[in-house]
Amino acid sequence: MDGSYNGWRNYQTWNVVLWIGSDYPVYRASLGYKTYPQPYLSLRQDLRDGMLGCTHTGDGVSLWDEGLDVEAIDAVIRES
Repeated sequence: MDGSYNGWRNYQTWNVVLWIGSDYPVYRASLGYKTYPQPYLSLRQDLRDGMLGCTHTGDGVSLWDEGLDVEAIDAVIRES
């Protein structure tokens, strides 16, 4: 990954990846999405609609930010 923020496309993508990996309930939830065709999109929908009621990271980045590199986040979820 040769992005412009700590190796990621942007701050928002970096922050979401960091949040998924460091917020234990979110991390545990993400493990169940490894085999989904679109892991991140499925995870964020469930985080909002049922599991935790989350729409933003702890730092205030929207999980629906248009600048997110969803493919990179999917790769992180699949590799966890």
